[in-house]
Amino acid sequence: MTSTQLPIQDYALLDDEECNARIVAAKQKLGKRCIVLGHHYQRNEVFKHADITGDSLKLSREASESEAEYIVFCGVHFMAEVADILSRPKQIAILPDLAAGCSMADMANATNVQKCWDELSQIIDAENDVTPVTYINSAADLKAFCGQHDGIVCTSSNAQKVLEWSFSNKEKILFFPDQHLGRTTGFLMGIPLEQMVVWQFGKPMGGLTEQQIKNAKIILWNGFCSVHQVFKPEHIDEFKEKHPETKVIAHPEACFEVCQKADYIGSTENILRVVREAEPGTRWLVATELNLVNRLHEECKDQGKNVHFMSSTLSMCSTMFRTDPQHLAWVLENLVAGHVVNQISVDKEEAMFAKKALDNMLAIKI
Repeated sequence: MTSTQLPIQDYALLDDEECNARIVAAKQKLGKRCIVLGHHYQRNEVFKHADITGDSLKLSREASESEAEYIVFCGVHFMAEVADILSRPKQIAILPDLAAGCSMADMANATNVQKCWDELSQIIDAENDVTPVTYINSAADLKAFCGQHDGIVCTSSNAQKVLEWSFSNKEKILFFPDQHLGRTTGFLMGIPLEQMVVWQFGKPMGGLTEQQIKNAKIILWNGFCSVHQVFKPEHIDEFKEKHPETKVIAHPEACFEVCQKADYIGSTENILRVVREAEPGTRWLVATELNLVNRLHEECKDQGKNVHFMSSTLSMCSTMFRTDPQHLAWVLENLVAGHVVNQISVDKEEAMFAKKALDNMLAIKI
């Protein structure tokens, strides 16, 4: 065991092959004490080392039920926060590269959301009439905000059930940070587009009139995932001109117009399930992150299925891409040496309220 932390600088110039060997060796030494989680959007060089793969909530829940002392989350910052919130007290959540964030999560911060809540309260009784709903792709303090105001967290898989729960308690919803997931889900529930207004957080009263706020069923935060905004409805039209038999499946973070043209709308887990269960010989146009689509293409081609990335512009989650074999090797070898680096630890009170919002979600029968 070394007495000092191994510096990241020593790993920066290592090639991937050497890192791979060192990652495998470190994992063998750590055994069940450590679990490596790999999100679907993670690059292949890291994804292949994951003990469990999936979407963010699934990974956090399975890690919390494991024997592991160390949860190494190959994803982005909010995912490691959820892992810390849901984990047992003696488990430690680690993010290999602290620069791996989420631009959509950053579009809604606690200051702006509180300002929105205060401004809404000048027009309506926000505390009694509005359920705050945060997409799981958000910082822990926003989940805590929801917990403090009888709100809830949702995922792209359970958004409709969560909105149904919210409307059963109060007449309006404040939905953040992703407007597209909120709009598509609300529309599928029969809510007219004019009753779903966008709160532009840089403008007084969100750029809305008093009447718009009073008439709204869902107040959508003006946030979005840049990865999913590369997909356009014309991509679908152009592809289907060449291959009219194509089935289209889109993640609900894609814009409303793309989701309207899709045959299926689903989370990462649902996209994988639908395509995997499809008949051989089918052709699929997929609107979600490139790493997932490429892996699904390779997996399905021997079954006679054709899986295509929707956009001609290659689009990966650039912040998740920051997690590389060098950072993973650095984290794991430090654990072998007895050092925890890049621990993600949510403030206890914040975690308590955030867990309340998460528990509200987990209590819903999906």
